Amino acid sequence: MNVTLKVWRQKNRGTPGRFEMYEARDIPPSASFLEMLDIVNEGLIARNEEPIQFESDCREGVCGMCSMVINGYPHGGKDGTTVCQLYMRLFSEGDVITIEPWRASPFPVVRDLIVDRGALDRIIQAGGYVSVRTGSAAEANALPVPKQNSELAMDAAICIGCGACVAACRNASAMLFMSAKIGHLGYLPQGQPERSKRVLALVRQHDAEGFGNCTNQYECEAVCPKSISVAYIARMNRDFALASAKEIVGAE
Repeated sequence: MNVTLKVWRQKNRGTPGRFEMYEARDIPPSASFLEMLDIVNEGLIARNEEPIQFESDCREGVCGMCSMVINGYPHGGKDGTTVCQLYMRLFSEGDVITIEPWRASPFPVVRDLIVDRGALDRIIQAGGYVSVRTGSAAEANALPVPKQNSELAMDAAICIGCGACVAACRNASAMLFMSAKIGHLGYLPQGQPERSKRVLALVRQHDAEGFGNCTNQYECEAVCPKSISVAYIARMNRDFALASAKEIVGAE
């Protein structure tokens, strides 16, 4: 199949970017979107042209590095998938496909389709962990966890930190990402001692990084490749309000 690519090219974060057009010819419909870009890049290299820069690693929908906006949709708009799980058979012969990086000020463009998502790492570093002994594994039944809580914790833990929620949000909010991390630990016994401290630290780091607030439009849930529910945001907001109240009372 043959398609036309309208790709965002930008040398670095300090240089203005622009869209450039490329022809993707004789692409197997069974090829993944990233494999299609590989084929296009091979042609560019053969012509001594600069290849399109993009990130990838696992190519199995696990790492989230293949983040890009395709035809206006983070990860391409197919439910529950990352770009590496998007296949060319979903497009039609002669389509014009627009490809651009995440659009959010906390995610500055490094080059072409690659953005710096270090802001998400700094949010986790602010308190997205538990301070527990990390020696030998504990007995499985030593800390009983209700089935509902364990399932909710696991549903939150599947967040891969790709940033699609930020790219889709009109406010560039990372609250779905942050609430998933807070919910993952908050539903488990190991996460209880630092529960209040954690939510305060993560929310404040989130705001310091320049991410916006949630206005309940649900774009984040719609584009999340792991289909994480916005219900985690509501739970995080309750935890934050309670932790803030405790902090104020404790300071008096």
